[in-house]
Amino acid sequence: MEHHELKAINYKSCFDVIGPIMVGPSSSHTAGAIRIGALARTLFGETPTSISCRYYESFAQTHKGHGTDYAIISGVLGFEMDDARVPNAVNIALSQNIDIEFIEDNHPSPVNHANTADLTLRHNNKIVRLIGTSIGGGMVEVRYLQLDTFVIEPNGPIPIVVLLTKNTLLKQHLKDTFTKLKMDILDIKETQNETHTLYVFELGQLITNHIKTELYRILEHETFYILE
Repeated sequence: MEHHELKAINYKSCFDVIGPIMVGPSSSHTAGAIRIGALARTLFGETPTSISCRYYESFAQTHKGHGTDYAIISGVLGFEMDDARVPNAVNIALSQNIDIEFIEDNHPSPVNHANTADLTLRHNNKIVRLIGTSIGGGMVEVRYLQLDTFVIEPNGPIPIVVLLTKNTLLKQHLKDTFTKLKMDILDIKETQNETHTLYVFELGQLITNHIKTELYRILEHETFYILE
């Protein structure tokens, strides 16, 4: 997919350019970072006991001054962008005995973007890794997902629906459902092990509450995540 096409897909309204109501100095380095942390939390499903965040390029150079550290942790803790606790998120996490590591990597971004955060959440043997990029106005892309042993590389734009299932018939069922709901499917990626398949549906429109209700109905007994 051409870069200008991805850019058009990511910005779905004028408010995406203006940026959100937020605590912090920068829509790219703070609001975007909160969102990357929140996406990782959505995949993890709970508060982890260990957080490792590797920064690249602009994020590596400016994360301290732009509040990216507390923004990333705020997202992982489930704080909203305008939550007054955002600036104290790192101390709050440490008070909960969460191990935190920030790494400034001087290599080029592995996903070729200046604002890149490579976030790994752990608890016992459970692990989620997400590489996200902040593209401005609080908008982000997801370029890499690791869910335990499954690894998949989305094109970037969100929303995406991640489904982990033993039922491979659900792929076509979801395709038919999105078509019925007039949702554009930009891409479907999949990977599998001996027992399960991980599907990533990359969508072209925002997911409304009506569509979420339909997804929860169809996937009632399945493991799935909505990243938006």
